[in-house]
Amino acid sequence: MAAELDQRKEPVTTVTIVGSTGSIGTQTIDVITREPDRYRVTALVAGSDAATLAAQAAELRPGVAVVADESRLEELRHRLAEAGAGEVAAMAGDRALADAAADADITVNGVVGFAGLTTTLACLEAGKRLALANKESLIAAGPVVQQARRTPGAELIPVDSEHAAIHQCLIGATRRGVSRLQLTASGGPFRRRSREELASVTVDQALNHPTWSMGPKITVDSSTLMNKGLEVIEANELFGRPAGDAGFGIGLDDIDVVVHPQSIVHSMVTFTDGSTIAQLSNPDMRLPIAYALAHPERFSQPFGRLDWSRRQRLDFEPPDRHAFPCLDLAYAAARIGGTGPAWLSGANEVAVGAFLHKRIRWADIATVIETTMSHHDGQPADSLDAVLHADAKARKYAERVLDDQC
Repeated sequence: MAAELDQRKEPVTTVTIVGSTGSIGTQTIDVITREPDRYRVTALVAGSDAATLAAQAAELRPGVAVVADESRLEELRHRLAEAGAGEVAAMAGDRALADAAADADITVNGVVGFAGLTTTLACLEAGKRLALANKESLIAAGPVVQQARRTPGAELIPVDSEHAAIHQCLIGATRRGVSRLQLTASGGPFRRRSREELASVTVDQALNHPTWSMGPKITVDSSTLMNKGLEVIEANELFGRPAGDAGFGIGLDDIDVVVHPQSIVHSMVTFTDGSTIAQLSNPDMRLPIAYALAHPERFSQPFGRLDWSRRQRLDFEPPDRHAFPCLDLAYAAARIGGTGPAWLSGANEVAVGAFLHKRIRWADIATVIETTMSHHDGQPADSLDAVLHADAKARKYAERVLDDQC
């Protein structure tokens, strides 16, 4: 009888967590530890935080811990030994990162910025499931990532709450039935402030998000609405491909942004018959993480469950495109196509970094991006090398713009 019960157990799903020491990574660990018989972490990957990575490895006992910064390898080995996790293999560098992403059943990509591209491609090209929280890799290298998605067995499940919501709303939908996508935005900390009022905002104010707890880069992107603009490009890549490809054949102009300060409705899909389906929950990133891990099943424990016995209020309004020009800059980059989104992503990372280091004002972020985009060379994004070159070139121009302004 015991043998029969063992045979009926579901196989354990192996998971690699890339960016394990960041916000998405730590929340992924929280989700997985709630169902230890269902998921097993086989690799943890961090950028440079060897201390936190070693502590996580001591708790989870993966086969390997990888630090992207090769100069931290000896420190990682030392800290693993100190934590009593000497049996965990310590590795470093892009090759080790790519191997870790290719080995597990599911890889959660929680890296911030363009640096997440290595993980995205390695996982998809290995024919595995990618739980994608790193929007920049899909945005900057859309055509390259689309090619990798065609690998037999490859599967991309979005972890961004908005795209996870759309993914759920589209279950059972037909290609011809989808009319529009609506991405909701909290509005960030500066909702309803005028362009003039935004001229003097501080770094601390920009990092004080009213709803979500995120890393500094994403939080600043949320305050400028660039995060929502990047999500528009991401939604176009995920769901807007032409008929015969992976998506539903809608165009960029069929993707709307709606400000919804409560962050209860995470996105909506409107169908050709006028019906709109929305996904609702309290803000909790563990819900889309759990969804990406368990799909097409559901996770057994709730995250962000709403209490319908309490009075709820849901407000919606259009974004102020004059006060937040980054949103339209993202639409413009998507219309340019090719390496346009790569230039946008690279310039934005440079500009946000400069703001966080107090080199420029918050209002200057959009100016740096717009000026950089005016130098875009029109090159196609037809290979990984082309995307890497475009990213480097955009960053170079953005630094020039900063030198002229500072």
